Amino acid sequence: MDFSIKACDWSKGAQSGFLTGKSDCVVIGVFESQSLSGAALAIDEATKGLVTRIVKAGDMEGKAGSTLFLHEVQGIGASRVLLVGLGKQDAFTQKAYGEAVKAAWRAILGTKIVQVTFTLAQLPVKERSSDWAVRAAILALRSETYRFTQLKSKPDTTPRALKRIVFSVDSADEKAAKVAAKQGAALANGMDLTRDLGNLPGNVCTPTYLGNVAKKLAKDWKLKVEVLGQKQIEALKMGSFLSVTRGSVEPPQFIVLQYQGAGAKEAPVVLVGKGITFDTGGISLKPGEAMDEMKYDMCGAGSVLGTMRAVAEMGLKLNVVALVPTCENMPAGNATKPGDIVTSMSGTTIEVLNTDAEGRLILCDALTYAERFKPAAVVDVATLTGACIIALGHHNAGLFSKDDALAGELLDASREADDPAWRMPLDDEYQDQLKSNFADVANIGGRPAGSVTAACFLSRFTQAYPWAHLDIAGVAWKSGAAKGATGRPVPLLTQFLIDRAGQ
Repeated sequence: MDFSIKACDWSKGAQSGFLTGKSDCVVIGVFESQSLSGAALAIDEATKGLVTRIVKAGDMEGKAGSTLFLHEVQGIGASRVLLVGLGKQDAFTQKAYGEAVKAAWRAILGTKIVQVTFTLAQLPVKERSSDWAVRAAILALRSETYRFTQLKSKPDTTPRALKRIVFSVDSADEKAAKVAAKQGAALANGMDLTRDLGNLPGNVCTPTYLGNVAKKLAKDWKLKVEVLGQKQIEALKMGSFLSVTRGSVEPPQFIVLQYQGAGAKEAPVVLVGKGITFDTGGISLKPGEAMDEMKYDMCGAGSVLGTMRAVAEMGLKLNVVALVPTCENMPAGNATKPGDIVTSMSGTTIEVLNTDAEGRLILCDALTYAERFKPAAVVDVATLTGACIIALGHHNAGLFSKDDALAGELLDASREADDPAWRMPLDDEYQDQLKSNFADVANIGGRPAGSVTAACFLSRFTQAYPWAHLDIAGVAWKSGAAKGATGRPVPLLTQFLIDRAGQ
């Protein structure tokens, strides 16, 4: 799809070119119990009161989420007008805007409309600007058009009719809106990659497959890549990582993907993604119900790779390194057993009390490896604990960090990107739950505060740099009829990096 921006002062009506230019459809918003304004008023005047008559007749009352097509409209260049109900103007928040945009796209995608003039980005959304509204509209459209059908015997290859969208914005917002359109498309591409990787089954999306995806990203976007195999991982003495992969016939991979958008001497931001391509729980075997969803246990890795794609397409002026330890967690005669003690890359010995707490075992070695980059900050992303779902449900990701400045940056990014996160505690008192009689640390701390103790475990390997942990177990995918990867937290991570780059 092609997205473009055009400045428009609707008080000048036809002079803007929007009303006389050819288009299949112009989208305008109507508030409930409010006088027409902006684009709606301009089109009403150009059509000699048509919109007013429709509203007075009760065909469009402005109820939130309602839509109405007007066909063969006289007086404007567009052959159709789509009226979108916005609800009460004093309650037109970010959420209300999102609902209006989704309603508009759903109505349009049900037709053969090819080119759209979209005016909703100029609506007065509380505490939001037109450039934010443009990007949000692009992401909403791409979310509505995403389909994962490539593994069906008859995949849906029908092309979408919609090809071009022109956003109208105020003249003062034109430059920022053009940047937002570029970023929105890049972010959507990154999210689609993350969704695809998550939705692929474990027999396709193996550690080797993820490594090949990283290599393709490097080739397409001129990134630097290394994909380390079993022997190289052994040479690094990543004993904790290797303990997880012992029961699998699939070889582990350690992916190092680097984007350089700034000077070589500028410290990079390092993103670490958990890449368990299928998690049976190992010897601590999971129940069979919904175990198929454990193909999503690599969504941390998928989100990191998706973010790297978005950052590269945006051309952000900063350095970013992605580290992805990836393997399967399988039961076998040679698999790690509860009670086994392993030695991490840092030299810390770990008593593995539960082999289903494997994500932290691969991440801790990757976090130690991150030290060699002398990073400005490290953020790890993982579908780490079911306990985080119990604590926060499926709306907020769990954010853990002792660095208030870094945590603040991530929370600000989550709000700007509409990709919510909630800061969780990381007090030293929780560390006591990880005590082991036989090793330096145990890999679990019991049922109380399970997501906190998991983060506490990781924190022991992050003393050399500012660090934050995102537990995305509740937000990386949906179950039930809407089953599928969400693409989160690519928006949060990308916005964090946009802010860091000052772009």
